[in-house]
Formats: sequence, structure tokens, C-alpha cells
Amino acid sequence: MNTAPSPARRKSQRASSLFTAPPLVQQIALVSGANRGLGVEIVRQLAATGMTVLLGSRELALGESAARRLRTDGADVTAIKLDVTQQKDIDAAARYVENTYGRLDVLVNNAGSYYDMGELPSSIDIDTVHAALDTNLFGAWRLSEAMLPLMRPFGFGRIVNLSSGCASSTIDGECCPAYRVSKAALNSYTRALAAELTGSGILVNAVCPGWTNTEMGGAGGRPVSASAQGVVWAACLPGRSSTTGGFFRDGEIIPW
Repeated sequence: MNTAPSPARRKSQRASSLFTAPPLVQQIALVSGANRGLGVEIVRQLAATGMTVLLGSRELALGESAARRLRTDGADVTAIKLDVTQQKDIDAAARYVENTYGRLDVLVNNAGSYYDMGELPSSIDIDTVHAALDTNLFGAWRLSEAMLPLMRPFGFGRIVNLSSGCASSTIDGECCPAYRVSKAALNSYTRALAAELTGSGILVNAVCPGWTNTEMGGAGGRPVSASAQGVVWAACLPGRSSTTGGFFRDGEIIPW
């Protein structure tokens, strides 16, 4: 049985505790690209902490189906339509969060695509590169920008950007050029945003989940349950943590 306070009660409880870290059971989280694979597992693990979690999905019907499955286990999960390449979806999501909860505590920018394994930097269609950047970089940028006003007034927030080890400057390679470049750019955005928000109580980090057995990652990777743990760790950093502007895998720092 879910014993978490109702959204209205949760919102009123927080009015007297501004600029402190709310207990996990009072926190509101949003995960993009979350109707399947790693995203839905991140939602499941965040909900298991007691958080109320919004499950963002490009197709609302698929998101609602995933949310229903999670609710059978007592999770406090609600699906919302969210295509991170569409500003209207992002604006609608921000209005929903503000009108329903009054704030957002955790944002996980999980939506990602265009794992272009068979492409080469010298011959890839530039439209594919544009599309990868639009989802993997600008999607996270748009969504973070829209949700920050729901974090700043409360002096608390956690933004987690899903990146990849192949985006590290220490790893050379010719494969997946659009994906690699878009995630490298996301890493740079993570560092810039973290620097801007230093001292605000809002922590911004990038997480590489590792090779994961999903539709995008393909067979052979580790299970989503293992890969999600490092993401959830970054999303649940304690109130006094100063861990920001870092690149992590399984809670351990890795080189940019």
C-alpha cells in the first residue's frame, strides 16, 4: 500500500521547509523517455524510494501502459506526454508540474536516440546528426530550462543527464558519430549548467549507465536494473552534497 502523502498535502508540507532538502517521500521527479527500457527502470527505482514520479513518453498511450504496470506494485507514477523535441510538450509538462505539485525536485534527462553504429563521420547524412543533437542535446537543454523555475525558488534540485562513455574525450573511435558528438556536447552543457548553478542547491551531473541490454543498446549488455542504479544514485544525492558538474558511472567518477 502506498502511504506517501497526497500531492496537495505534500505541497502544503513543503511551504514551511523552503531551502531544505525534502525527504525522498516528498520529492517529485520527472524522467523523460521513460516508457520502456532503461527509462522505465529508472522510474521504478525512483518510485521505490517513495518519490512521486512523472513518466515522460512521446506516445501517451505507451506511457500510460507502463505507468499502470508500475502502479500495480504500489508505485506513485503518472504518465505525461513528453516529446523533448517539441517545445509545446515541454511547456505543457512544466505547466502540469507547477499546477499539480508547485515544484520539481528531480529531473532525469533520459530521452535519447540515434545510436548510429554503422555510420562514419565522413559519410553520415548531416540530417541524422541534426536529429541526434535535437534529441540528445537540445532535448535535455529545453527540458532543463523549462523545469529550473520549479527548482530555483526552493533552493533544491537534482538534474541528471544520461550520457555515454563513448563521449569521453579519452576514448577515440569512429563509430556512432552522431550519437558520440551529441553526448559529448551534452557533457559540456552539464558542466556549464552546473557551474551556473553552483551554490543554488541544484546539482547537475552526467551519468553513463554503461552498456545495457535494451532495444537501443542491444543484447549482451548488463540488465537495466544494474544500469539504473547509478542514475538513481545521482538523482538521490543528499541535501548537503556538493557533488555537481561530474561525470559518473555506478557512482564513480569517470573522465570527461
